[in-house]
Amino acid sequence: MEFISGEGRDQIILMPDCIDDYVDGNNSVRVIDAYINSLNLIELGFVRAELKDTGRPPYDPKDLLKLYVYGYMNRIRSSRRLEAETKRNLEAIWLLGKLSPDHKTIARFRHDNNAALKNVFRDFVKLCLKLDLYGRELAALDGSKFKAVNSRKRNFTKKQIQDKIARISAKIDEYLDELNRNDTEENAAGGEKTKGEITRIIGNLKEHKTRYQGYADELEQTGEKQKSLTGPESRLMTTNSAKMDVCYNVQTAVDAKHKLIVEFEVSNRGNDKNFITPMATGAKEILETETITVVTDAGYESIQDIISAAGKGIDAHVAGTDFDICLPAKEGEETEIKTHHNGRCVYIAGRNIALCPMGNVLYPVSHKKCKEEVGVYYNYEACKKCANKCTKDARGLFRYLVPMPKEAFTKEYNDRDMSVKQIRIKPDKEIIKQRKSIVEHPFGTVKRAMDAGYCLTKGLKNVSGEFSLTFLAYNIKRAINILGCGKLIESMA
Repeated sequence: MEFISGEGRDQIILMPDCIDDYVDGNNSVRVIDAYINSLNLIELGFVRAELKDTGRPPYDPKDLLKLYVYGYMNRIRSSRRLEAETKRNLEAIWLLGKLSPDHKTIARFRHDNNAALKNVFRDFVKLCLKLDLYGRELAALDGSKFKAVNSRKRNFTKKQIQDKIARISAKIDEYLDELNRNDTEENAAGGEKTKGEITRIIGNLKEHKTRYQGYADELEQTGEKQKSLTGPESRLMTTNSAKMDVCYNVQTAVDAKHKLIVEFEVSNRGNDKNFITPMATGAKEILETETITVVTDAGYESIQDIISAAGKGIDAHVAGTDFDICLPAKEGEETEIKTHHNGRCVYIAGRNIALCPMGNVLYPVSHKKCKEEVGVYYNYEACKKCANKCTKDARGLFRYLVPMPKEAFTKEYNDRDMSVKQIRIKPDKEIIKQRKSIVEHPFGTVKRAMDAGYCLTKGLKNVSGEFSLTFLAYNIKRAINILGCGKLIESMA
């Protein structure tokens, strides 16, 4: 008996007669090929999609898009690694017809087509919508932090910059004192050499101080709180492991039926507040439905956001919320309010007033700057007569602070014909239970199975284009798992 052995390397053999024989009929690359061949890249906004009459012919953007989608589906995101795959991977050779673009061409394609890649993602969502893969009733919203191309050492807060400037100033003062001592010690050994070294050190320190002072001036002018040097738009955030890292916050809306991603947005905001309305509105428009139910975790809790969403046909269920609020009532809706369960104030932007949990109107009084600029709203007379004490203030005065810039604040308001109704904001427990199983699935797949837990590009636009490819690849994989390659290719025809 002998071991199974391979063919001799010097043996002449006949390879398949054509490249098409390398890939069987149920291979996912056939789905990629069929889908991208069906696209009109000019309408989707790709650069160099339309040929010119003169000059050297470029690579077809469809071939480069096929290569990227294939790579993201198979844990290959680097342009250099994609170039290598075109020379050794039979699936990539089949997909590109033996073309092998260099890594700079591949990387430039992704860099130049950020908006167009988002359009392709949305186009595939519409295809899945036609195939009835979206339930269009319940969507889960969630955000996850993805590490940016910027180390923590290259990120500075205002306080860190001021501390560095102070330490550099102290060092400069120390070296100046040492320089003065050396000048007075005429017989000091090697005094001239030491004096030259100290002068150079002081010059370098002054350059560092000037640079950090420039960072401080820039933050003061822009109103930003951080400065990232490598990826200017990335920010220091708290990650899921309770550690701080320089990241981007990627928001997704995921349909409950098959856990397909409907919409996404890349942000550099460190928390999830005020994302319900924009994300749910975008998902509602894409899914072409007038109303939709969305579920989120407690990090999305924002009274104004929940109320804004409700006015746009969005039924938001936020985990951990259970409180009373008062809103302007229509004729015949006003109710008698004697107490509240766990009340929250609501700011009515159209009238420039706020409503307290007991239905009293709080008026604009002043503007001040705490951690941020806020408008101060209160009603001393109403608080003095109110039986329900909502504050520990000695005068019983309840103040409500509304974030707004000074130029937006005005003391003009409209409280005429103001009747209010009290409602309870309380999520459905059964819907809340479904949240994790819906929205955590895509992030887990993207970060672990697709090895896309960190960014390769810099800047919000480039990172958005990168995640367009990531989530497009995820949705294609999900559609293949649900329908199979054959049925999916037939639908594209």
